[in-house]
Amino acid sequence: MLQLLSRYNQFFRRFFCLAFLFLAFLEGVWAQQDAQYTQYMYNTVSINPAYAGSRGHLSIAGLHRSQWVGLDGAPKTQTLNLHSPVGYRGVGLGFSVVNDQIGPTSETYFDADFSYTLQLSREARLSFGLKASAHLLDIRFSELTLDPNNPDFTLQQDIQNRISPNIGAGVYYHTEQFYAGLSVPRFLETTHFDESQLSTAKEQMNFYFITGYVWDIHPFWKFKPTLLTKMTVGAPLQVDLSANFMYDERFIMGLAYRWDAAVSGMVGFHISPAFMIGMAYDREVTALGGTAFNDGSFEVILRYDFISRLGRIKSPRFF
Repeated sequence: MLQLLSRYNQFFRRFFCLAFLFLAFLEGVWAQQDAQYTQYMYNTVSINPAYAGSRGHLSIAGLHRSQWVGLDGAPKTQTLNLHSPVGYRGVGLGFSVVNDQIGPTSETYFDADFSYTLQLSREARLSFGLKASAHLLDIRFSELTLDPNNPDFTLQQDIQNRISPNIGAGVYYHTEQFYAGLSVPRFLETTHFDESQLSTAKEQMNFYFITGYVWDIHPFWKFKPTLLTKMTVGAPLQVDLSANFMYDERFIMGLAYRWDAAVSGMVGFHISPAFMIGMAYDREVTALGGTAFNDGSFEVILRYDFISRLGRIKSPRFF
């Protein structure tokens, strides 16, 4: 009996996921969106090329996100990025790899970032950035077959390793306590698989606006509210609000709210001035969040800054 219930539960999870994906495919045009992050404030270069080099030294970060844990085929994202100022005054360079998976779809972006920074005052800097991308797309339609003994022929047309180029741009302003940025990581709305009778996948432009401010509210406490908005044609406006606190230049804790979507808790720890680890947990506030097989979303990020002279920074950067 228990074995039967376990099989039923697995079948229900898979059916729910496949039904969700079928609804996307049946629309005829599947609009692809950029990967979603809760700790975007520590992964800014992935969405805004103008951030490249802004930390003043070589910085490397890796992030993993598992969304809707317990749901078969739920999104999973991994990013690896590095960026640094280079010898020419005001120039920053970066490189990123973003791998995003959902159901039978795998997308990998290879990004090269270039930025140029103008020093407006002793603390204020304005940066302009360009992003060049190579996009690798793979869709395994055959995984949508519910009955292996009676496969649907239209679901056997797997798409493998379709490559397309793209370009993006951004602008980023920051001081020691404030930052704001506007970016479009990918301008080209490439349409894939026009010849396919099953679906068409189209890359959509994602417009980002980010901002945040750091208050010294106590000799040992800093407070930083942040905002991210993402606008994509054909999708609801995404608004992320967060409130983060840093204690003794080491411990970070915060809460976040994704408008009409999820609430999040975040913690971070500076093991040293150069090395930081951060974690986040999201819980959906939609009907999906109340399902028994959705255990929420988890995210972890590791970042290391190659600080050649510790005297160059007053304290760990909070963004």
